[in-house]
Amino acid sequence: MRQSNCQRVSVKELELRVITATAPGRCGIVGNPSDMYGGSVLSCTITERAECRIVVDSPELTVHNTDEAATLLSLGDLELRGDKLDIARAALQYFGIDPNTTRLKINLRTAIPMQAGLAGSTAMLASLVGAFDAFLGLQLNRYDTAETMRKIEARIMYVTCGFQDQYMSVFGGLNFMNFSGKETLCQNDCEPLATIEPLAREIRSVPLLLAHTGIQHHSGKVHSSPRERWLAGEELVRHHYAHLGDLAHRAKRALLNSDWPLLGKVMTENHVLISEIGGSGPANDRLIEAALKAGAWGAKLAGAGGGGTVVVLAHNPSVVGEALMSAGAERLLRPEPSPGLTVNCV
Repeated sequence: MRQSNCQRVSVKELELRVITATAPGRCGIVGNPSDMYGGSVLSCTITERAECRIVVDSPELTVHNTDEAATLLSLGDLELRGDKLDIARAALQYFGIDPNTTRLKINLRTAIPMQAGLAGSTAMLASLVGAFDAFLGLQLNRYDTAETMRKIEARIMYVTCGFQDQYMSVFGGLNFMNFSGKETLCQNDCEPLATIEPLAREIRSVPLLLAHTGIQHHSGKVHSSPRERWLAGEELVRHHYAHLGDLAHRAKRALLNSDWPLLGKVMTENHVLISEIGGSGPANDRLIEAALKAGAWGAKLAGAGGGGTVVVLAHNPSVVGEALMSAGAERLLRPEPSPGLTVNCV
């Protein structure tokens, strides 16, 4: 849930205040990437989060992200440059924040593995949008926030992706999400909003494990080719993406019944479909094979393919985890329903 203790105030009233916003990463359990094609997705957050901290007492507009920093002095400095600061430049552009007249310190950091198929970049963007929402006094609701994020990605950053990441980073938790009517990716005002069904209260826990391959990828690039094939009407691609959405409905029932063998079967079927249209990769397939041989109920991509992370359903996580590390995983993580975008002002 998006939480905030910020009141609607003017920029002047916010002088010398600090705004801190955080948002979680996520892993797609079943259905992804049908969120690009009007489908449905079952998804869970991870505990790792991204953070944006804005200090409203700077002599200049500065941005810092990990090991990169810049002072932005003019509108020309908001042009994208292909570095770690582009996400902040894009958000500043969208909200019309002029470096000539606005003085802020913007600090970004994240515990989410970046370019790992865990929506790390989107979580960072969520924290930026949440912080700017508080700074400007816009009072965006959660749906508006998610849609705003997608507009920034599509219209300014030219990222090709669906809507799972944006809604999960804002809403948080364990959700069944339907994206019917959003397959054009146009983000028009008349386009339907996603339907978000929280499930975390209905079930105690889900025995999931994540294995990061250590291979970085750009999800927009991974998605672009299948998207072009879908737009061209390729029958296999159209069929498989429609089927992914159907699998998410089966997965929801299995999840609520704690039928882990069935959920695992559906997860593995999800991966087979993605593999058949070229959406996986050798590193992904190697880890998935290792997990299944170690006794996992099922395994699939957590996000985009070509590297990134796989999500595994297993009753013996220690045994499966060892098998994954032996097969070349760089890092293991645990999905867990956690709060969505939070914003605090002090």
